[in-house]
Amino acid sequence: MIGITAYGAYIPRLRLARKTIVDANAWYAAGFAGKAKGTRAFVNFDEDSITLAVAAARDCLGPDDDRSHVAGVILASGTLPFAERLNAGVVCEALTLPETVDASDATGSQRAALSAFVQAVATVAADGGAHSVLVVAADARRARPASTQELDFGDGAAAVLIGARDVLAEYLGRGTVTADFVDHFREAGEDIDYYWEERWVRDEGIAKLVPQAVESALRAAGIDAGRVNHFIFPCMFAKMDQQVAQRCGVRSDAVADQLSASVGDTGVPHALLMLAQILEKAESGQVVVLAQFASGAEAIVLRITDRIRTFKPVNGVSRWLGQGIEEASYVKFLAFKGQLDLDRGMRGEQDRKTALTTAYRHRTAILGLVAGRSESTGRIHFPPSRLSLIDGGGSEHGLDTQRPYKLAERRAHVLSWSAEFLSFHRSPPHTYGQVDFIGGGRILMEFTDVGHGDIDVGTEVKMVFRIKDIDDRRGFTRYFWKATPVRLSISEQ
Repeated sequence: MIGITAYGAYIPRLRLARKTIVDANAWYAAGFAGKAKGTRAFVNFDEDSITLAVAAARDCLGPDDDRSHVAGVILASGTLPFAERLNAGVVCEALTLPETVDASDATGSQRAALSAFVQAVATVAADGGAHSVLVVAADARRARPASTQELDFGDGAAAVLIGARDVLAEYLGRGTVTADFVDHFREAGEDIDYYWEERWVRDEGIAKLVPQAVESALRAAGIDAGRVNHFIFPCMFAKMDQQVAQRCGVRSDAVADQLSASVGDTGVPHALLMLAQILEKAESGQVVVLAQFASGAEAIVLRITDRIRTFKPVNGVSRWLGQGIEEASYVKFLAFKGQLDLDRGMRGEQDRKTALTTAYRHRTAILGLVAGRSESTGRIHFPPSRLSLIDGGGSEHGLDTQRPYKLAERRAHVLSWSAEFLSFHRSPPHTYGQVDFIGGGRILMEFTDVGHGDIDVGTEVKMVFRIKDIDDRRGFTRYFWKATPVRLSISEQ
């Protein structure tokens, strides 16, 4: 049996009220008044598809330090920050996976995540089920201001671990249709997609191609359409999922929630994100169908096993939804999406060139937040060093006594903090301070996802992987870890 052995998701904390978008553009696009309902998720200033992917992968894998069972990572996205750099490689470093891991990027299609899923199944089968493959999908798309897409899109990520042990959802089969049906496209070097006429896409594309893929998948799985309990089909066209389900012979009550009211359509990861929500409440024996439309269509059939009762993600979709906060600034939204270049002042003019040689030599500490623990004293050193201070100080030091000590999954408390407006920061005030890790270790860190009153001495924080800085001159993004308060969802408060 091969299938999903773990799953996770991530939804950014910021949610923009659609009414804010409608009101800001009412002078130009008055026809959007009817879409001023709900919210859409969007990235913070220090988030992109890589950081979203890391967050979803951590939600899937949990805090276990031993991740040696993960033999492969496939990162699926249509908004990868690097065109020529292995984006999945950055994710692997952040997750402290072994260097022997097989990593690859999957892109170019909205169904890239489902294609990656099938590829992972084939890899596990070829390996005899000895190892697992992590499929993680993330998108942070840009849309033209005052467009339908700006209202319908959302940012997010999802991850599934494919393996042959302790399977939660068994893979039964897939169906695919490949056709160069262009409903939208984005040329290389462009940031925003061009979309074709809705009725053509709906009637000639989705309505004809998706049912073919679904019927092929059900036939391969040996499952009758009437037995489908959960039908997942992301689509921004109202009630199109219901129409496709009807054409396929799937019951209307099996159609899954699109998360459109609170999150929006997240693009490549959306089918897996909807699946993560379904898996939180799924029951043994239920059949799940996932389908996505893009250059044809792809569909996957899963069957839930008894193991579903034993696994819970660190947060899951439900908790991420409960931790969101509504944002009412359209200008902030545009700035955080990189579509509004605000004046940075003289303090924001310094050269931010990254020394790639240094970044490589210290990549484990920087990207994995791995410290050194002295075997002779037990002290935690960050950054790690060949030298360790011996108890009593003085000139005595221990040489080569440190062993890797991972900090990313450990909680910490704020020892001291400061918030200032003097230096350039993309989301002022610049908030930072000393944090003490439970079990040892102290680092001066930036705080993120914080508002007034969120940080104080003693506040419990957790680590999140974020953008540290951007070299705009050379087009290079540098990543590191930041601290954010440990929060309860609304239902847990």
